[in-house]
Amino acid sequence: MDDAHQDVIEALARVKAEIARAEKDHGRKAGSVTLVAVSKTMPATRIRSALVAGQRVFGENRVQEGQEKWPGLRAEFPGIELHLIGPLQTNKVKEAVALFDVIETLDREKLAKEIAKEIARAGRAPKLYVQVNTGAEPQKAGILPGETDDFIRLCRESHGLIVSGLMCIPPAEEPPSPHFALLGEIARRNGIAVLSMGMSADYDPAIQLGATHVRVGSAIFGARH
Repeated sequence: MDDAHQDVIEALARVKAEIARAEKDHGRKAGSVTLVAVSKTMPATRIRSALVAGQRVFGENRVQEGQEKWPGLRAEFPGIELHLIGPLQTNKVKEAVALFDVIETLDREKLAKEIAKEIARAGRAPKLYVQVNTGAEPQKAGILPGETDDFIRLCRESHGLIVSGLMCIPPAEEPPSPHFALLGEIARRNGIAVLSMGMSADYDPAIQLGATHVRVGSAIFGARH
């Protein structure tokens, strides 16, 4: 492999070792945390470096970008699990259900309704995580914490959706741990086992507070352009 991409392989190994160390330090079972390598804006050549190194779970922000990169990579590498971690517009639901194995950004009833219709039509059901706006930031997507229980119930009872996880992105200027703890509390109340929380700068405290999935991009692929 080209030396220019050796840095991706080394960085991926470093992140995996740090996740394993955090699992051990915080009394988590070895292998209980899944690394979602965030490949948004990254070219297929850099993603291929991670694939060659054995990484199989990836996150993309945009449906269109995922459509451009992943069909070819999936033909090359078996066993890929692709997560949508960016906002989903209702007019992109058909494409998202077809392409992604996990949609982490379910955050409003209109979207829940469209996803339910497309799952019924296509016969393909990605795993669904509800995005919670733990910091109640007006510019950020996600259900407010106080409305999350009702929204999960609505998804399950009114639209027949299986909500298997929760996701959050804490405010950049605040300590993340209270937000991770809040997401864990909501998950416990609603019988949800999957917590997607923690990114390049804060996945250690996320693992300490129960993350099952951490979304790491720049620590693997370098700064985005």
